[in-house]
Amino acid sequence: MRLRSGLLVLFCLLSALPLHAQLQIENAFPNLTFDRPVDLQHPGDNSGRLFVIEQAGLIRVFPNDASTASAAVFLDIRGRVNAQGNEQGLLGLAFHPSFKENGYFFVNYTASNPDRTVVARFTVSASDPMIADPASEQIILAFPQPFSNHNGGQVAFGPDGYLYIGTGDGGSGGDPQNNAQNRAVLLGKMLRIDVDNPQAGKNYGIPFDNPFAGSTEGFAEEIYAWGLRNPWRFSFDPAFGRLWAGDVGQNRFEEVDIIEKGKNYGWRIMEGFACYNPQSGCDETGLTKPIIEYGRADGASITGGHVYRGTRIPELAGKYVYADFVTGKIWGLTYTGPENFHNELLLSSGKNIAAFGVDAQGELLICSFDGSIYRFTSGVSSAGGQDALPVSPQLQDIAPNPILRGTHRTALIRFALPAAAPVRLLLFDTLGREIRVIADAAFEAGRQSVTLDVAGLRPGIYFYSLQTNHTRLTRKLVVIE
Repeated sequence: MRLRSGLLVLFCLLSALPLHAQLQIENAFPNLTFDRPVDLQHPGDNSGRLFVIEQAGLIRVFPNDASTASAAVFLDIRGRVNAQGNEQGLLGLAFHPSFKENGYFFVNYTASNPDRTVVARFTVSASDPMIADPASEQIILAFPQPFSNHNGGQVAFGPDGYLYIGTGDGGSGGDPQNNAQNRAVLLGKMLRIDVDNPQAGKNYGIPFDNPFAGSTEGFAEEIYAWGLRNPWRFSFDPAFGRLWAGDVGQNRFEEVDIIEKGKNYGWRIMEGFACYNPQSGCDETGLTKPIIEYGRADGASITGGHVYRGTRIPELAGKYVYADFVTGKIWGLTYTGPENFHNELLLSSGKNIAAFGVDAQGELLICSFDGSIYRFTSGVSSAGGQDALPVSPQLQDIAPNPILRGTHRTALIRFALPAAAPVRLLLFDTLGREIRVIADAAFEAGRQSVTLDVAGLRPGIYFYSLQTNHTRLTRKLVVIE
């Protein structure tokens, strides 16, 4: 992984030790099997249902219950979907924010004759609200696809109520048509449209603050950001509204981006932090760099994820969880600002992870091409009912982080030990000066926690360190007023 400052690299190295020896995934619905599941969504209607897209053109629905035995067909449009290529098919699903009232949902799929991407709206059946009406299709937006790969496919409603659409660069290799940098076309972009207020004879409108709204230069008004290769999966952090995307790389680097309005993310001029065309000396003026990149030693096709805001797995709180489709590695990225973030390998799953989804409670679910939907679990129960002991000392991140001092007077520092041992927990400032001894005592094996008085700290950046025997682990803490 490449990071962006020397101090940050030092911190990341400290926190890159495997912090969750007990973090695993398990089959969330052991009685269900899907064919190439590429997306998972919940409808936001308090129904407790989950919807899984199968790439061939099916949407299946089932209750969010581990014991559920079947997944009904909600929509079947296999006759309209071209799923011949490995990256083609029914690729994205988004429920309208008012789905409970209007029954609208939106899909993104590839079609043929001619080859194109279609973003369409469907409606639930008037006679049976448990299924969709396949005849209700209204095509919102369609545009040609010159090749069979790099189709993007994600659709999602942002906190502003607009529909966001991730598009690939048109495919082949190296963006031969330079679509990603061409602001007159929709390929290689993040698009934003208003599906509730159609304008100018179209089935959508242009948000007034889109970067090229009203353009007189021929730029596409739908564009929100550009310079993307294939933003296969993106999501909004419900806490801060940030738009996170995993952009699939060419030959060397995969990248994680925070997508912001009017910014150019560099493809095909750059791949990750490196020049691509030309291979050296490229003009980086005006380009927005990734948060992180990783190379072929770690994988070859990034699957963007979600910032975890659930409660089942405290270890993941506030982390952007993403994966690589080829290697099955899953990482957690903690971000508190442009120069304040760190990335850590959570586990190597051995799965071909195509997508992450969240349920109505914000709990993460994982779509794997072995046909199963997985979820995270914090440990394996032993005969005594306790989580298995870690193989080495573990130190978790404080959550939330940053900590708002006015609302949190104390915070818990959680750690785990493979055996009883003396422990010193120390707090340091950014200059490495010891600020406080949080704990200095012997602790039993297993999970432990110590309370830190946050109210006594001034706003700023701190590091807390666990020292035991020959191990030292360090994490970052940010206190804000």
